[in-house]
Amino acid sequence: MPTPSAQILARKPEIVAKLRAALPSDAVIDDPAETRAYECDALSAYRCQPLAVVLPRTTAEVAAALKVLHAEGVKVVPRGAGTSLAGGSMPTEDAVILGLARMNRVLEVDYQNRFIRVEAGRTNLSVTGAIEGDGWFYAPDPSSQLACAISGNVAMNSGGAHCLKYGVTTNNLLGVTLVTMAGDVLEIGGPYLDAGGLDLLGVICGSEGQLGVVTEATLKILPKPEGARPVLIGFDANEVAGECVADIIRAGVLPVAIEFMDRPCIRATEDFAHAGYPDCEALLIVEVEGSPAEIDEQLGLIRQIAARHDPVEFREAKDAAEAGRIWLGRKSAFGAMGQINDYMCLDGTIPVSSLPEVLRRIGDLSRDFGLDVANVFHAGDGNMHPLILYNANTPGDLERCEALGAEILKLCVEVGGCLTGEHGVGIEKRDLMSVQFEAQDLEAQMRVKDVFDPHWLLNPAKVFPLAASAERRGA
Repeated sequence: MPTPSAQILARKPEIVAKLRAALPSDAVIDDPAETRAYECDALSAYRCQPLAVVLPRTTAEVAAALKVLHAEGVKVVPRGAGTSLAGGSMPTEDAVILGLARMNRVLEVDYQNRFIRVEAGRTNLSVTGAIEGDGWFYAPDPSSQLACAISGNVAMNSGGAHCLKYGVTTNNLLGVTLVTMAGDVLEIGGPYLDAGGLDLLGVICGSEGQLGVVTEATLKILPKPEGARPVLIGFDANEVAGECVADIIRAGVLPVAIEFMDRPCIRATEDFAHAGYPDCEALLIVEVEGSPAEIDEQLGLIRQIAARHDPVEFREAKDAAEAGRIWLGRKSAFGAMGQINDYMCLDGTIPVSSLPEVLRRIGDLSRDFGLDVANVFHAGDGNMHPLILYNANTPGDLERCEALGAEILKLCVEVGGCLTGEHGVGIEKRDLMSVQFEAQDLEAQMRVKDVFDPHWLLNPAKVFPLAASAERRGA
């Protein structure tokens, strides 16, 4: 079982000394003034300084650090770039952060077999950056792709605007190098589409650092499409926009992306980015790709479907500059909302057919709780990201925001969806897991963790309800 927190804190000098003996001198940080930078991730409402921080440069150094910490009974929080919106990499005071930011090399590129192998600290966007000059790209594109690391993408099974056509991380992940808490290095999957035996790769992707530390990833890459073109469609009601999305999917059209924004988000992005969006209640950005003939055919069908919903505006990009302006506001949405107020970004997934009902009920809940909610999300696959606005300096506002968020996520499950699409569970949703899963389902999941991490030292107090995991955690 994990060593009690007080004992770990009292033994900090000894633990740090053993880490320094096993690693290069600059790989260990224990000065509180420096470890403060790691006290939270993008769920910044919660903060806690770690015991220490380890910044390895190789898989061997990761293994060496974990062997020391395993022997000492010290908890470990794996961290990519710290962009988690669910508190996935928030530390505890008796835990060591194991950061992968220095592990950012491209290790292998094979265009014939369509894969790239990278160290897991490499940022998402820079994976495509390494191959786009040769006409290739890596498909998953989270909104934080400029900053987020592949390690976190694998941990949370991240998606992005283009996941409707290309899928999320699990659909583009071929293999990983995984270091267990005991310091053993495992190779799972590899540079081929299907590995034999148990689907351990499917278990690792989305496991939120509960089972091991991913240090390398083999990723599927694709040739760039011949062309792409977005359209912007404005509507006078959220529900009508949701109905249009459902009709597009129902018609069998497969855009590469369908993004949704409501009036609060439209207004904020206009003030922030000046993208030239129409004055409307809701808008969709729908992008298709292929040859010019394929694009024209798909957009013709989408125009017909949208016309049945009496759009305020239907704007088709005529060139790259106009396409950039259509996407500008959507890509600026989260920063724009942050200019207005503090907010919590949720992540629930619903059946596309339920969009109109869920948008209406979110509006009702917003009024009931007295907190504004802005909606911006990947409408094509029903991955919603309601942004709940609150004031962190007003006593009780954060708690009210969390209560509203819980009700919205329960609504997602109620209509046949789930608690998370790409942000993960972390600390934000851990005690809502019993809303989606029965006790025996949670027990089965925790038994998998028992196999990989018998002493429950990896990423403590995340994912599973605290009451359900208390005995295993030694709490």
